[in-house]
Amino acid sequence: MLAILFKTLPFFAIIGLGFAAGRARFISPEATGSLTKFVFYFPLSAMLFGFAARMSLDHIFDLRLVLAYLVASFCLWGLVFAVGRMRTLPLAEAAMEAHAAVSGNTGFLGVPMLVKLIGPAAAAPVMMVLTLDMVVFSSLITLVVTASREGRLRLASLGPLLRGLLANPMIVSIVLGFLWSGLGLPLPGPLDEFLTLLGAAATPCALFAIGASLAGRRADRPAAAAWISAVKLLAHPALVSGAGWALGVEPFALGVMVAAASLPVAGNVFILAQHYGVAPQRVSTAILISTAASILTVSAVIALVEKI
Repeated sequence: MLAILFKTLPFFAIIGLGFAAGRARFISPEATGSLTKFVFYFPLSAMLFGFAARMSLDHIFDLRLVLAYLVASFCLWGLVFAVGRMRTLPLAEAAMEAHAAVSGNTGFLGVPMLVKLIGPAAAAPVMMVLTLDMVVFSSLITLVVTASREGRLRLASLGPLLRGLLANPMIVSIVLGFLWSGLGLPLPGPLDEFLTLLGAAATPCALFAIGASLAGRRADRPAAAAWISAVKLLAHPALVSGAGWALGVEPFALGVMVAAASLPVAGNVFILAQHYGVAPQRVSTAILISTAASILTVSAVIALVEKI
């Protein structure tokens, strides 16, 4: 456990550095937003395209792996949603808490950190988790919030949802990478070097941006946020592990998927919460608490995974 903690500590130290820079106002909220946008559209997209272009689609799409992740995540989503309704939360708020409980920071933290710690072979399961989170669960929360406000789900709501998915650079990068791979095209030396060089900026810049974005958050509804954080960091990887074991998922891929499930609440959950005006401060606090606690919990999960 201690050895793994020492390996993960540098990643969280960069998050801490970003947090300190944000708190000291050395970097402004506007600059943090620009840095986040840069990482989202350029280094992270280059990294994902490079990973996808170097592997085949059947390498990432393992039906048992997909089912294990979806079954476990939907079970947790339903549990957190039910608890929220028992607390008399409105439908949209209960759904937003459920969404936070299953959506990990896979893009900005999981892809760079887990591939670095576990190895390039971890890219396929991590990208699968990232894709399912963005396509399935981000779509689900959008549909639930829209339906709760309009009293019903309209076909017209699907248009903006589809456009949002197609405009997401991470999804576009993965799809284009697999198209490149499927056509059997090699990566020319200059292009390969370009992707490697640009993608190398993803890890430090993404981690620094996470920390700087956390600096502007204040604690609100800490009890509810702590509940969301606990189920995200502990229950989610446990359920994914159980579902994967029951479905006979290959041990290495299952281990990577469990590690991805142990990641803290994703920052894009706050963007959705703020956009819809549904529990943004509660989600913000959950991101803050879960990211701080994940220094220990993610290290513990990775240590357990390596023993499998």
